[in-house]
Amino acid sequence: MGKQSGLGDNLYISGYDLSGDIGSLGNVGGGPAAQEVTGIDKSAPERVGGIRDGRLQMTSFFNPGTDRSHVRLKALPTTDVIAAYFRGTALGGASANIVAKQANYDGTRGDSGEFTFAIESQANGYGLEWGRSLTAGKRTDTTGTNGASVDFGPGSPPAFNGSGLFGLQAYLHVFAFTGTSVTVKLQESSDNGVGDPWADVVGGAFTAATGVTSQRIETARGQTVERYLRAVTTGTFTSAVFAVSVVRNDVAVTF
Repeated sequence: MGKQSGLGDNLYISGYDLSGDIGSLGNVGGGPAAQEVTGIDKSAPERVGGIRDGRLQMTSFFNPGTDRSHVRLKALPTTDVIAAYFRGTALGGASANIVAKQANYDGTRGDSGEFTFAIESQANGYGLEWGRSLTAGKRTDTTGTNGASVDFGPGSPPAFNGSGLFGLQAYLHVFAFTGTSVTVKLQESSDNGVGDPWADVVGGAFTAATGVTSQRIETARGQTVERYLRAVTTGTFTSAVFAVSVVRNDVAVTF
C-alpha cells in the first residue's frame, strides 16, 4: 500500500493519547518472517513462515510543555509498552495493536529549526495485530454503559451462526479515570441482540482499572466468538475515558 494521509487518525501508547505530537507513521507491519527451505531438487526458492514479528514506526515533534509524546517517550522504557494505531476514529474502524519494546528515540534538527524524533516499537511476543475498534476513538462513560455493537461479519470458515471459531485478542487503553474502579468487558451476540441475548465473552474481561493503564487479553484459541461484539463498562466511577480494539481470528493462531 502506498502513502496515505493520516489526518483524523489516533495513536495511543500505554494509556496516553500521543496523536497531537505524531507527524507521521512509517512502517506499520508484521507477519511471519520468511525462512528459505529450498531443497537441492528444486529449481526455484521455497519459503515457509517463521517467527511472527511486527513493528510500528513513527516520527514525533519536540513539543515541550505538553503532556504528550516527549514526556512519554524520552525515557526509553525497558519494559513492554502497548501501542494502538486507530485508522480514523469511527466505530468499527481498522486498528493496529502491538506489545513492543521502544527501540530508539533519535532526534533530528532541521535547517529551519524543527526538532523531530524517530521512534520504532518492535514487537515482543505477539507480532502486530490488526483488529477493529469497539470504541469510536476515545469513549467517555460516566456510569456503567453498554456500548454500540460492531458487526465482525461471518467467520472464516463461518460457523452455523456466522461466528468465528478461533478466539480473539483485545486491547484496552484507559486515558483518564475518576472513581473507585471500572471493568471493561466484551459481550457477544449472533444477531445483534435481536433474538440472541447479549452475553459476556468467556475470557473477555479486562482487569479492573483504577487509573491510566493499558492491557492485552486473549481468549482460548479454539473458542467460538459470535458475529457481533460490544464493549461494556461496570463499576463505581464518575468518568472513564478509554479505547478498545478487538482482533477476531479468522484462522487458528498460536503465540
